Order: sequence, then C-alpha cells, then structure tokens
Amino acid sequence: MAKEPTTPPRQPPGLRELKKQQTRQAISDTATGLFLARGFEAVTIAEIAAAAQVAKMTVTNYFPRKEDLALDLREEFVGSLARTVAERAVGESALAALRREFLAAVERRDPVIGFAGPEFTGMIVESPALTARLREFHELRESALAERLAEETAAADGDMTPQAAAAQLGGAHRVLFAETVRRTMAGEDTDSAAGALATAAERVFGFLEPSLAGYAIRES
Repeated sequence: MAKEPTTPPRQPPGLRELKKQQTRQAISDTATGLFLARGFEAVTIAEIAAAAQVAKMTVTNYFPRKEDLALDLREEFVGSLARTVAERAVGESALAALRREFLAAVERRDPVIGFAGPEFTGMIVESPALTARLREFHELRESALAERLAEETAAADGDMTPQAAAAQLGGAHRVLFAETVRRTMAGEDTDSAAGALATAAERVFGFLEPSLAGYAIRES
C-alpha cells in the first residue's frame, strides 16, 4: 500500500536564505543576458562575475557547472515527474497523474516543459554543451522517477518494473519536450504550439495506457 507523502510544509525562507536566493538569481539573470547577447560558449565565468559584481568564486559556489547558469531550473526539472507521482490523488495512477500535470503545465506555458521562447531555446539548440547537459537532466529525471515508483509500489530488489515504467513515462515527456522545442524554433506562436502540444500529449500518453493505466495507483 502506498504511503502518503510525509514532506513537511515549506517554511518561508529566513533573511539569510532570501539573500542567497536573490544573489543566485541575479547571477543567473546576468549570465543569461550575456549568453543571449554573445552565445553560451563565448562568455567566460570571469566575465559573468564582473558583470554581476561578485567574485568569480561566488559564481562557481552557486553554479559549479557553467551550463547550469543557463539551465537554472535543474532542481525543478529533474524532480518534476517524481514529485507529481508522490503527490498523486487517491485512486490516481502514475500515468494519469503525469498526464494531468503535463496538460496543466501546457496551460500555464511552463518553461520546464519547453516554453522558453525562441531566443532562449535557440541558444540551447545551438550550444553542444547545453544540449548535452539537457540530455543529462532528462536522464536524471527518469532515474528519480524510477526511484519514486519503486518506493510507491514497494518493488522488490531486482524488480525492473519501476525502471521500465519510468523509461516509458520519461520517454513520453522527452518526446513532448522535443516537440515544444521544434515548434518554438519553427516560429510558431505560443498559443498555437500549446494547443498542438495538448493534442499530442493526449495521443502520446494514450499509447501508454495498455501497459500503465493500472500501474502505481494510489490506494490511500
């Protein structure tokens, strides 16, 4: 039987933590502006530090990898699928929860699923380093989902079912992310792309129903 999430409610950040968040965001915003203006590969960490008026070490403390200065939603992206499964309703399967949340993300034009605008999307597509890092994010997200599914279904050691399910569900999200990028780079307006993506999502998730409609249903 699946357990209810036990994560305590989030507390408002203290002044010190708020200051750290503001510094991190300021560095990321400065870096993104430079990347968009000159290209990811052309900008150095030293230049970012100078523009943000912080020490170079401060930049690397917040962002150990240069790619994460541009892809600064790493934590949200990697944990998104596992979090949705953990928070699914009683009687809801993992597949149903992920489809519901994806369609909600389309409605809000969430950058986590690819709605980042043509300029930013183009910067990623044109950078081998950013493209490679994004692939890593997809892989990490799938692994996190597999771990969550194993916990939610009390899978035995050696049971590959959670990994197989995560591969299918993660693959569906990867395909839909790529479609969002494709439409963005083709110059399609956001509303049109969102409508097409919602239709595509229903079809893609529908393909998975024969194998996953009854898998990882929350019992209580």
